[in-house]
Amino acid sequence: MSINILRYESDIWKTADLLIGAGIKQSDFPKYMMPFFALIMVESRLIREADRLEKEVGRDDIEDFIEMFNLEGLGYNDYVIRKKRTLKDICKNDKTFDVDFHSYLKAFDAETKYLLGVDKGTDEEKFLDISGVTGQLKKKGILFNSVKAWSEIDLVPFNNSEITTLEEHIKRKWADISAETAGEQYTPDDIISLISEIIGSKIEDSSKFLTLYDPTCGGGNLIFGTEDKIHEIFPNRPTATFGQEWNGTLYALAKIESRFRKDTQIEYGNTLTDIGKFWDKTFNIIVANPPYGVDWKGYEKDIKNDTTERFVALPSISDGQFLFTQHILYKLADDGLSIVVHNGSTLFSGDAGSGESNIRKYFFEKDWVEAIVQMPTDEFFNTGIYTYLWIFNKNKPSERKDKVMLINASDLYVPLKKSKGKKRKEMDLPNRTKIVQTISDFKDNEFAKVFDKWHFYYNRQSIMLTNIDENGKSIEMPVKANSLGEEKEDKSIKLTPTKITQVTEEGNIEISDFDITTFDKTKYNSLDQYFEEGIKPLLAELDYKENNLTVFTKESSYYYDSDKDTIIEQTDKEKIELGCGKIVIKASLKKDSKTKQSKSISITTELTQDLQKDYEIIPYSPIEEDNKQNIADFMAKYVFKPFEYLDNVVGVEINFNKVFYTPEKLRGVTDITSDLSNLEKELATLENKLDL
Repeated sequence: MSINILRYESDIWKTADLLIGAGIKQSDFPKYMMPFFALIMVESRLIREADRLEKEVGRDDIEDFIEMFNLEGLGYNDYVIRKKRTLKDICKNDKTFDVDFHSYLKAFDAETKYLLGVDKGTDEEKFLDISGVTGQLKKKGILFNSVKAWSEIDLVPFNNSEITTLEEHIKRKWADISAETAGEQYTPDDIISLISEIIGSKIEDSSKFLTLYDPTCGGGNLIFGTEDKIHEIFPNRPTATFGQEWNGTLYALAKIESRFRKDTQIEYGNTLTDIGKFWDKTFNIIVANPPYGVDWKGYEKDIKNDTTERFVALPSISDGQFLFTQHILYKLADDGLSIVVHNGSTLFSGDAGSGESNIRKYFFEKDWVEAIVQMPTDEFFNTGIYTYLWIFNKNKPSERKDKVMLINASDLYVPLKKSKGKKRKEMDLPNRTKIVQTISDFKDNEFAKVFDKWHFYYNRQSIMLTNIDENGKSIEMPVKANSLGEEKEDKSIKLTPTKITQVTEEGNIEISDFDITTFDKTKYNSLDQYFEEGIKPLLAELDYKENNLTVFTKESSYYYDSDKDTIIEQTDKEKIELGCGKIVIKASLKKDSKTKQSKSISITTELTQDLQKDYEIIPYSPIEEDNKQNIADFMAKYVFKPFEYLDNVVGVEINFNKVFYTPEKLRGVTDITSDLSNLEKELATLENKLDL
């Protein structure tokens, strides 16, 4: 099938030679080529359907024939249907070409003209723009030759599926050269085949309609390709396809395609902000390859104000993949199946409590994740990264409840003889069959493992550590009673200093005035300014650990002994190790209670415990008591400082590298010794030669 139609791929790209000669930038090729590809796609299908209808009913009464043709809802062109004149016919006479081509475009029905951009106004949606492109090519003197080159490409003999295949190959090259395709990953035919074969292994052959949906359908290749391949597996299974696309040009291509398929509805709009197109529908099958690595800042307000309850959590503003996935599962029927292509970030990005982790947790709590397949690198046309198929199933068999399979298919490929953009690998039928069979078996093998879903959960247990000195001691805080008469720990030991000194390489600092009321009025306009620009910077230079900082009181002096990690209290008689702690020096403005004006700056000194907030990642158990015990056992084994428990947040992440890591086999000692011996012999031989 595709071997025949793909011979036209080179013919289509020959039309670009004219664009190069006219000085048109390569990055602009899609803008000039897409409308004409859509044009020959429409014409070929109109001709094919008209020929079919003519064989069935004849053309003796042309008006009846045209009426019957219009009832098919495929679009219309009076030149093609009534007069049987095609682009190729128009291009036979270059003298009448301008008039004929203009009339030919005008002869389309209103919707086709709208999609193609015939006489499009400047305020209309940015779909295809054949009138604008035609005008530019005419100015450059290459319109006739361009249309003639396109008219030589005869797509009439090919069916919808074949034309979709050609369209995908052309769009892939456009994606390689266009600067406007960030985040758009056109799905290759081998991955569409794998997706379809997985779906085929999970559905039955019946007369019940199977509804398929792609919320980011692009030009339609994934949704239509999946539909075609399902029909190959189940020829009698009726299907209905639905899609939505925000890129105007790709929407136009998908919409044109949809009119030549039964039971198909393609809508224009942003799926994330415009759910109204399919608000009353859910779908049996959803496939999608949503854009990734693309931010959603432009419609952040709409997302946050969404009232559908689709979004249980919001991912990072820089990547909206998980927004689309949440929408997909919102629209998936209760017994539905969905396969979504993602990059690796959705597996592990975001810590416990983050939007991404909470979204993963929601999917797992609902038990919708059946399997995740890691695909080979270099599988897509315009990116070489690892990609992943998330397989969601809202109707898991009972034996798969609370189970998730990970499949490492990164080595299941054959190299392409010739690269297609960045696509250097292909998943052939034998490798696809391995994956489908593995999912059907749902058992461990050499490249797949089945886990309880709880395996991917973890505790992020926050703790407050109290740092200790070499003797395991920290400063003991004083205890006092609160207003209820209960004892509680104070936060610091407050000192009444007489002097603070710090010796540094840059110079010595000394503070002896702890209630400042005056300041240098030649440098500062007010006490407030002196506080901000004089005192605060001065205190910022003080460092009790790194420099020789000493706080003097009437009875003692205090400093930090970095060798012992302890604060020393020194009197005339002795040195006392108080334990690990911090020397904190603060400044505050005192205000007059009546005038509210600043009247002095107060500098205070405190000794506090050296507290450090930290967290530990601890395995999770769904049984609450077991989970508490897991945490307690972990802390007893690994945390040796005094600590207090803070909040615990449960997260979910999937780490393929950890699951499928294979340690490198170390060489034996005998082999290494033998190699060293050989090297010594070679070195001795070289030395002998040098001596000679």
